[in-house]
Amino acid sequence: MVIDRLAEKEGSRIKLDKVLLLADGAKVTVGKPYVDGARVMAIVKKNSKGEKIIVFKYKAKVRYRRKNGHRQLFTRLDIDRILPPGVEDVKPKKPVKKAAPKKTVEAVKPTVESAPPKVAEAVKPEVKTLPKKTTEAIVKTPPKKTTTITKPVAKRTPRKKTEEKPNGA
Repeated sequence: MVIDRLAEKEGSRIKLDKVLLLADGAKVTVGKPYVDGARVMAIVKKNSKGEKIIVFKYKAKVRYRRKNGHRQLFTRLDIDRILPPGVEDVKPKKPVKKAAPKKTVEAVKPTVESAPPKVAEAVKPEVKTLPKKTTEAIVKTPPKKTTTITKPVAKRTPRKKTEEKPNGA
């Protein structure tokens, strides 16, 4: 059941005492305006907002437009039971949760063999030695210069002023 927002926390039990009609099989009791002593016990499941509703006002030919949005606050109830007049409410017993057996975990101590090697020892760079002649050639040659070729920008020619023509010509 969804109703307007109530100031109750989720999971709490509430009592609704304004009952308009009560039916029990063939027996129907109609209130004037309410059935005296009848109550409805409910549990608050969720406090939330509804879907967004767009309100758009428009008048033709006068450029009048107003756009507005609205989200209605609501409370979702779960009906627990309906109590007729003269019946007392008995609080339901909550089911007792059994404790789960505790799991024991054996501590494993790390051994020296299973410890990871140091990073510096594990990663050794490979060093390649070049013949003496090639290293001298590499050192003696200067690095090549790279040149970028830029295109010259074309100059704009100024526009010629047009002569004004006399009126009527």
